[in-house]
Amino acid sequence: MMAVVYIRMRNRVQAKGNQTVRIKDIARIIGPEEVITKIEEIILLTVKKEDKNIIVIDLAQVIMAIRKVDPTIEVETFGPSQTIIEIILSKKKMSYLTFALVWFLLFVGGGMTIMNFHVDVSMGEVHQKIFTIITGKVEDKPLLIQIPYSFGLGMGMILFFNHFFKKRFNEEPSPLEVEMFNYQQDLDRYVIMNENKENVRHLDDR
Repeated sequence: MMAVVYIRMRNRVQAKGNQTVRIKDIARIIGPEEVITKIEEIILLTVKKEDKNIIVIDLAQVIMAIRKVDPTIEVETFGPSQTIIEIILSKKKMSYLTFALVWFLLFVGGGMTIMNFHVDVSMGEVHQKIFTIITGKVEDKPLLIQIPYSFGLGMGMILFFNHFFKKRFNEEPSPLEVEMFNYQQDLDRYVIMNENKENVRHLDDR
């Protein structure tokens, strides 16, 4: 009797150097228990040094590997048709000096950006006019407006990005996380099209 299994490829998995990648590592399988056990342990590849940091596994490779073990298994697929294997290479830890330098550059750069924006929109004059409207007095440095505004600007950025250090205020993703997700999706599509050898073929190849 022909067994039917359903396979859903994972979008992205991480592997270490010289690690053996099996079907269970890159896909979720649904079907009879004894068939799943046999399929999950099928070896697809072993990560090598020349693989660099990205490997793309195509669904066709998975199906062919299953058919080699048992041609009677019928495979039904849903979800992504490729899995990106990200090879984790050993990296040196960032020194505290480097961290402090990067933090300082970002802090100064962010501060300069905010100040230049305020100059462009004449925020100082706006604060003076607001102060005059409220108090009836003319003041070159209306600290009564500027100090609360500065605190409000900082609080607004914290609420906008939905993070305070490692603390998250709610489960809603921040705009930065959404943009990073979109960037990762575009990057994955590029990798799939360019790193997957199944997608590219030269007609003069023999």
